[in-house]
Amino acid sequence: MPGCFKKTLFALASLVSFVSFLLIVVSMGTPKWTTGKILCKTGADLVNATDPELVKFIGEIYYGLFQGGKIRQCGLGGRRSKFTIFPHMVKKLNTGLHVMIIMFLCVAIFFSLVSFGFCILNAIKVPYRAIKGPAGVCLWNFLAGGFIVLAVTSFMAAVKLHHHTERIANFRENVFQFVILEERFEDCFWLCVASATAHAVNLLLIAISGIHFPKIKTKTEEANVTAEDIMY
Repeated sequence: MPGCFKKTLFALASLVSFVSFLLIVVSMGTPKWTTGKILCKTGADLVNATDPELVKFIGEIYYGLFQGGKIRQCGLGGRRSKFTIFPHMVKKLNTGLHVMIIMFLCVAIFFSLVSFGFCILNAIKVPYRAIKGPAGVCLWNFLAGGFIVLAVTSFMAAVKLHHHTERIANFRENVFQFVILEERFEDCFWLCVASATAHAVNLLLIAISGIHFPKIKTKTEEANVTAEDIMY
């Protein structure tokens, strides 16, 4: 059986793994990974709008991995609309990269659950195989965190290098053209970053569990035996 100190660390590591799993699931299901401001360039050019008048042509957009929405401002008031990435809009985007992001996160979910199970196993007993012990837990956490980092990096590349927001904003816009004035990553994106950080914390906890602390030994007083004591 593992000691009390190791039990506590592995129980904490299992909790961290489960929290990481929840963070990924929540972030994937929410539609606000990125938000931004979009300018209806066609409408602004038609009326030669100056700086004070540009406000009437600036709308908003938000989206996640599966859905999103936008507010179109083309001089006649805001028009709200919602959209889904699959099955039609994904063809307008970098399809391979977008699908890879989702796959990376699905694999990370799997390894987070594996890490959760192995941490519980190590909290209950000492496994007889090395892959089921701390080495295995470290491996699963490293893989889970690595796939999350790949997903986050790929999403950033899609937004910044492949102009994800601009492509979504102009999807099926035959008359008006929109340009991106501002875009920023929202809480759902940062939940994935927090999930990767959680697995890094787990690696630290497993490393601490392998430290062998010196046992404190109490000094026993040496008995001074004299000839008088022997007589008695």
